[in-house]
Amino acid sequence: MSLPIIFFAIMAASVGVALLARTGMRNSSMGEYLVGGRSFPPWLLYFLAVGEIYSIGTMIGLPSGIYAGGASYGIWFIGYILLAYPIGYFLAPLVWRAGVRYDAMTIPDVFGRHFGSRALEIVTAVAVLLALIPWGQYQFIGMQVVLGALGLPITPLQSVILAAAIAFIYLVVSGVRSPAFVSILKDTLMLVAIVVVGVAAVSQAGGVAQTFDPVEIPQSMVTLSGNPLVFTLTTIVFQSVTFYLGFSAAFVFTSRSEGGIKASTVWMPLYMLMYPFLFVASFYAIQTRPGLEDPNTIFMDAATDLLPDWLVGVVAAGAGLSGILVLAVTALSIGGVVTRNLVPGVRPAVQRRVSNAVVAVFLVAAAALTLSGSTIMLTILALTYFLLGQLVPGWIALMFFKRVQGWAVGVGIVAGIAASLILYRTEPDLGGINPGLLATLLNVALTFGLSALRPAEERIPMALWRRPRAGAAEAAAPMAD
Repeated sequence: MSLPIIFFAIMAASVGVALLARTGMRNSSMGEYLVGGRSFPPWLLYFLAVGEIYSIGTMIGLPSGIYAGGASYGIWFIGYILLAYPIGYFLAPLVWRAGVRYDAMTIPDVFGRHFGSRALEIVTAVAVLLALIPWGQYQFIGMQVVLGALGLPITPLQSVILAAAIAFIYLVVSGVRSPAFVSILKDTLMLVAIVVVGVAAVSQAGGVAQTFDPVEIPQSMVTLSGNPLVFTLTTIVFQSVTFYLGFSAAFVFTSRSEGGIKASTVWMPLYMLMYPFLFVASFYAIQTRPGLEDPNTIFMDAATDLLPDWLVGVVAAGAGLSGILVLAVTALSIGGVVTRNLVPGVRPAVQRRVSNAVVAVFLVAAAALTLSGSTIMLTILALTYFLLGQLVPGWIALMFFKRVQGWAVGVGIVAGIAASLILYRTEPDLGGINPGLLATLLNVALTFGLSALRPAEERIPMALWRRPRAGAAEAAAPMAD
């Protein structure tokens, strides 16, 4: 019984950390709740950012993808994150700058105020909600796997209720500060868990060479050519750009400065040193547990095979916190979008209560979707990126272009989302090209093509805007329908 005891003890400790995160909160406003009052120093921003980047998909989703599809899954998963860092180093400060200029706490805040369009704000809000719902489901699927490894009579329903309850507690206690501080505990446990399982797998197999034994592992699992190669390359490009222009607002807006964002981004690639350990654990499982019905379980299966119960409890806690933390940040983002962008006119005094209610509804909805049907985690990740990718043309327009029409950005988003959903459902043969990339290119063509036909009045793009020396954020642009 040491395994579940350690797991639940660490979960309880994380709630204690969330309570401690209240220390230093200046007020209970929505700005403090959603973006920490834009006061996070580089070290805290760093932990919040890597907590969002290295979610439960790192520990559970990546091994399941390698098990189901071979090396191509691992290469694009690592490749897009690695390429995202230099892109983020240059673009994330512009995202922060937009947040300051328009006193924004959500992506729809930025889009609506920069382009002076309430309609675009609503379109962007709906796009964000559509993308984040499968992202929440992604975390719940991972939590089901983790709790299933504890050996307790926990049903899928009970597992998602537990995950949702802890995530909700984080947010009610101190908003975005809770995930930020809990991420320190989570990152420590996650790194320990991955390294321990990887080392144990190599030791059990008799060495690294034996872990990748060509006699035991089909050649197709370790080679890339044809359509899988095309998919890998196009996915790396598409998802690396989408990451910082889709997910990043949740943590970038919390920073106290542009310099803090750059300082935190420089050190993030160090976490990638854990990926070799995940690879060896995945290929160990391919050899020792062939023919699994649910590939999502292979990392926890490998941990259970290789480690004593108490250490499996630590591994499970690291994976569990990874999912709950990202689930909390996702729910917080959705609460902010609904409260600020879809339900205007909510009095500031009750905005936080309304946001908490929205968070609860989202957690229930994402849990219900998870229970109604599961799948390999990386396919859910793909859908999230297909949809978030439709924000990229709008971000590029407001960062670098002066005369893009707000209504053209909206048309591009709607068309891109429609194309994404159709391609996701029909799975046509595209020669290996990532469907999300094609949908985003359609979006780009409409956004900039329609704007070229009827250019807008000039607006200062984020790349040229500078914060007033007085330190006050520039007044938000006037809203229009």
